[in-house]
Amino acid sequence: MGLLSFIKEAGEKLFGGSSAQAAEPDANQKASAAIRTYIETQNLGLTGLEVTYVAATGVVTLAGNAPSQEASEKASLAAGNVANVTQVDNKLVAPAADPAQYHDVVKGDTLSAISKKYYGDANKYNAIFEANKPMLSHPDKIYPGQKLRIPPLK
Repeated sequence: MGLLSFIKEAGEKLFGGSSAQAAEPDANQKASAAIRTYIETQNLGLTGLEVTYVAATGVVTLAGNAPSQEASEKASLAAGNVANVTQVDNKLVAPAADPAQYHDVVKGDTLSAISKKYYGDANKYNAIFEANKPMLSHPDKIYPGQKLRIPPLK
């Protein structure tokens, strides 16, 4: 799937990002394990998931198998929408499908406005909400800096 960029300061606070913690010998392994656990809680059906995080660069690398392109994209978003992550290199193997687009949420964004921008219809916001479940628990709970998956309409 490739490399996606994220805003370092935005996202779930799974682990600390101070320079003292970055100096710990096993900080990268602890952060990798925390990110992997977070991705696994999304129940995406991934198998053989391997997660590597490098604190010095903020890059997460994902490897393993995904049951669908959608699951692969959601895994990237779950990993990238974690504080201190700047990029996700998704090397998950998934069946070929039309890739989604991505949207970086800015202050004032709503799913309806995002839907209007990408689909020309504000009422199709539920397609975006469903495409970002379970990371989104409610259509009104998006935040600036978050990256959302915008699926192709069927």
